[in-house]
Amino acid sequence: MLEALSAVDARRWAVLTRAAFAARRAEIDALNVFPVPDGDTGTNLYLTLDSALDSVRTEHEAAGILGTATLEQECTALSRAMLLTARGNSGVILSQLVRGFAEAIADSGLPQAGAEVVADGLQRASRRAYASVTRPEDGTILTVAEAAASAGGAVVCQGLAAVVEAALDAATEALRATTDQLPALQRAGVVDAGAAGYLLLLEALARVVHQDGAHVGERMEPFAEDPSMRRREGWSTHGGVVEPTGHDGGPPASLADATEGGPAFEVMYLLRDSDEERAATLRTVLDELGDSLLVVGGPDLWNVHVHVDDVGAAIEAGLDAGRPYRVRVTHFSDQASHRRPSSGVGVVACAAGPGLAAVFEEAGAVVVASGPGQRASAGQLLDAIRACHTLSVILLPNDRDTELAARAAASAAEQEGLDVHLVRSRTAVQGLAAFAVFDAAAGVARNAAEMSHAAAATRHGAVAVASKQALTSAGPCEPGDVLGAVGGDVVVVGQDLAEVALDVVQRLLSSGGELVTVVGGEDVPDGLVEELGQRVERHHRDVTVTLIDGGQPHYPLLLGVE
Repeated sequence: MLEALSAVDARRWAVLTRAAFAARRAEIDALNVFPVPDGDTGTNLYLTLDSALDSVRTEHEAAGILGTATLEQECTALSRAMLLTARGNSGVILSQLVRGFAEAIADSGLPQAGAEVVADGLQRASRRAYASVTRPEDGTILTVAEAAASAGGAVVCQGLAAVVEAALDAATEALRATTDQLPALQRAGVVDAGAAGYLLLLEALARVVHQDGAHVGERMEPFAEDPSMRRREGWSTHGGVVEPTGHDGGPPASLADATEGGPAFEVMYLLRDSDEERAATLRTVLDELGDSLLVVGGPDLWNVHVHVDDVGAAIEAGLDAGRPYRVRVTHFSDQASHRRPSSGVGVVACAAGPGLAAVFEEAGAVVVASGPGQRASAGQLLDAIRACHTLSVILLPNDRDTELAARAAASAAEQEGLDVHLVRSRTAVQGLAAFAVFDAAAGVARNAAEMSHAAAATRHGAVAVASKQALTSAGPCEPGDVLGAVGGDVVVVGQDLAEVALDVVQRLLSSGGELVTVVGGEDVPDGLVEELGQRVERHHRDVTVTLIDGGQPHYPLLLGVE
């Protein structure tokens, strides 16, 4: 059992919380009845944290501290990233809860967070959450955060585990009590949605402190017995698990029912070039225009969230207070209709370059930019799945290192009632082969089977230029050497792109093949792709060659044989 949280522990806490949000997002969405922001509290919590973690990873990679950042660096970076990625009312409040923990850790000046620092973090998180809401209400996430902070602070002398367990127990009881604290929750017979999300965060913390699961450095898989991964009967007074459809008699049957009589639009934006005084004035103006108001952040950046009927007035108020950007306006009735997917099968495809993206888009896929240095997060893939507006979706990661994120996105989408099939396309050429057999008139199961078979039957290779000295399977290489790979393993080291590429194609064709696909990258020399295609056709008269201007970085040539 941990006596203090290190930077590694904090990262694990964040990752486990994200996993819990992914597993439970649809159930939390169904709880959402007050306040009525956009009907998807669980989704907003998940996407806020997922996008923030992705942003922190990118930031730390650029700074050269990925995996070695201090506890303060990890928490401060996550806090700021969440202010930028916050979605909906719930996401903004979550960002303030995390900000409270980050401030406690920063002010302690300690390399690890023991009982006192974590208890202080619980207190600051509660205060930050209360300060973010213009009109605090009992029976919300604020009540649960306050109960957790009070209980944790009372047992500091007993150590970190005692603080976390006391906070978790108090939050569990406080969450159960929210049903009777708000008329809307009582009528629905459910607990508060945002508060349920905070409970999952505390459960993930308890799991880290108790060192459940794998040790540091090992692959972590969610435990079947982990309460944060299980749906709860206790979240509904009707005695059953809350269903995403709301058919247990609790949540409204539709978003339109929930928002009847309330503001028609959700407006969110980030605000720069402002100060505390103008932010306070903005808060007053927006409070008169609508409800569900949050103006949080400072001193150089604020996140603004409000529900209004007059969108223009809400944005003009922001212009008076500073410089709004990333303005997002959602019409609640439109959002409700978007949640009713059509029949048919959609396809989501990852693409590492603009040329590849164009090919997939022209074929009808929703495309997500993803490749080395910019791999898509689970949240981005989930957005794309939902953007298909179909009940069934085929997901093509087209990259081995994106597969886990794709699985997480598929799992999260299935919680929403969508039928998502992941095709294990581990390279762009496998994804192209899979999409070539897609039949829009066929069902999702048949398409998934045919596309999976096509991807698996495609042998793949690549040509790249070595960036450093290394020992490969084909021998040593120096910076500038040309590397040819088959199935992800370097099989030839040479000096000429065309010669190495031809060698790779010969190896791919050694066991037969009818179609060779050559995908040129952004750094491929002019004319090389065409030259390679002609040479392949001369050597193999019975082979058809397809040339694609992919525009992908890092790999001048991607090669496939079907």
